[in-house]
Amino acid sequence: MASGAGDRVVRIGGATASFSDTALSVPQLLAGGRLDYLIFDYLAEGSMGLFGRMQAANPAAGFGTDFLTVHVGPHLRDIAARGVRVVANAGGVNPAGLAAALEAAIAEQGLTLRVAHVDGDDLQPLLPTLRSQGLPDMFTGAPLPDHVISANAYLGAFPIAAALAAGADIVVTGRVVDSALALGPLIHEFGWTADQHDLLAAGTLAGHLLECGAQVTGGTFTDWRDVPDWAEIGYPIGECHADGTLVITKPEGTGGLVSVGTVAEQLLYEVGDPADYVVADVRCDFAGVRLEQVGPDRVRVSGARGHPPTPRYKTCITFDQGWRCTAYQPIIGEEAAAKAARQADALFARARRLLSAAGLPDFTRTETVMIGGEASFGAHGRYTDTRELICKLVADHPSRTGAEIFAREQWAAISGMAVGTSINLATTVLPLTGIHLGLVDKGRVTPRMTIGGHGVDLPAVAGQEDDPPAPQPGEAAVRAAPATFGSASVDLVRLAWVRSGDKGHLFNVAVIARDPAWLPALVAALTPEAVAGWYAHLGPDGQPPRVERHFAPGLNALNFVVHDALTGGINASTRLDAAAKGMGQMLLRFPVPLAPDLLDRLPPLSRRAPPSQAAKED
Repeated sequence: MASGAGDRVVRIGGATASFSDTALSVPQLLAGGRLDYLIFDYLAEGSMGLFGRMQAANPAAGFGTDFLTVHVGPHLRDIAARGVRVVANAGGVNPAGLAAALEAAIAEQGLTLRVAHVDGDDLQPLLPTLRSQGLPDMFTGAPLPDHVISANAYLGAFPIAAALAAGADIVVTGRVVDSALALGPLIHEFGWTADQHDLLAAGTLAGHLLECGAQVTGGTFTDWRDVPDWAEIGYPIGECHADGTLVITKPEGTGGLVSVGTVAEQLLYEVGDPADYVVADVRCDFAGVRLEQVGPDRVRVSGARGHPPTPRYKTCITFDQGWRCTAYQPIIGEEAAAKAARQADALFARARRLLSAAGLPDFTRTETVMIGGEASFGAHGRYTDTRELICKLVADHPSRTGAEIFAREQWAAISGMAVGTSINLATTVLPLTGIHLGLVDKGRVTPRMTIGGHGVDLPAVAGQEDDPPAPQPGEAAVRAAPATFGSASVDLVRLAWVRSGDKGHLFNVAVIARDPAWLPALVAALTPEAVAGWYAHLGPDGQPPRVERHFAPGLNALNFVVHDALTGGINASTRLDAAAKGMGQMLLRFPVPLAPDLLDRLPPLSRRAPPSQAAKED
């Protein structure tokens, strides 16, 4: 633990939201961040399969090469000169390989930075046992699949803290909880222990806010017109205190925006129940978290609570599901959607004839997605008579040959089918990767930290079985608050900020009241049944999806979990928005009845609510 930890401020910069994030964040944060730590989140459920396939092709691969060539390698000398320590999960499925390559790059530049790596998350050796004993998907109940590409447990932050205590300047990991990238440094700097659950929850929250880069500094914000200078958007800095409080900010003079709205949206991004956010080291309660604007582009975050961790790690298993052809056909002219639908049916039929002639099985799935006619909005689409669209055609097949048959045959449409069909924008044939999310007992997994060729096993705290935390008093008040319906309704976007994100086969939508006075009206209008009806077109087998509603009274927010609406997950979903980034946008015009006294509190119409969307009479 660093001396004087009680009054220190540890500054952590969040440089990446994914392995493909910008090359500009690192020089910006190094130059203007006055950082102690720089963290990089490279991994997502979708990327584990990619890294697994890379390693299958080349055993020395399987990690994020951009870490060496884009994000850290070119800046090693500056990192060393400034004394900034780096933590990243860029190791993918081969953290030892990345550590070795990084050590070679450091030596080549004549530097003396020490590198540690954390592994032990690989579950491949356990697969026969897990298969025999059962490892069902935690959301769908599906059994453990065959043809596994990668299998990993989400480790916690204490091995990262151990690496820092051992003198590491750079720590690279495999699959750890994303927020552990910040929690690990805070455990090390402030000496937090495994039984200080409130502090561990606060550090987890710091990591959750920083792990997606510019998403907390104005990126993907509902009020996007209020965010200046996307070209120079600032990347986030967390000013972290030993008592668990932090301030989210960004380098001075950069673009972007840090406000209560931007931070609240990121806080609920990809969250289920805010009162029971479970990670490896702690069971977090974020429902009572408070946000306070304490200056321009400075938001203070406080109020996280923690409970003992569970006895299990979350797992992510990716598996081979065959091959997918995806083709994008522009269709122009009158009745574009009708022409596209007929053309798609004809192309799938022709390709099936060719499969049969070749002695191949049928497609495992075919899908037609209309891009440009608001088909993704279901019954709430406005421009259904569009005269131009992109018809996305998806054909899945067990074999590459079957997918390639469709890839070739769909070209026939330009001369033999719908008038106005133009040259394809893209046609791809790629391996299809499925995702299986489960839980495994911590006793089966041994995290390991290695530095200087010496490895140390670091078993996690066992955890305990507990019921979910009871609702806080503030939540009970929100549930019970009466809502007086008036004679007019307004679009949700005038009353709330909205953010959505994917998690496996489901997505979440957070609705955060701009004014606490509007929260009872939101609770009354946005029932689980009403939200399920709004997303009815996304449900399985033509039925509305199952929707859960959770409360975050500290944020004046509701959080909805929409189940089975992203079939296949981010890798295999056929939807236009497989990452669920736009699912919240679909909800913005949900009508919310307001009493006359609340209508009087509405600010004047702005760019977020066009004049045509003024209060509507019921």
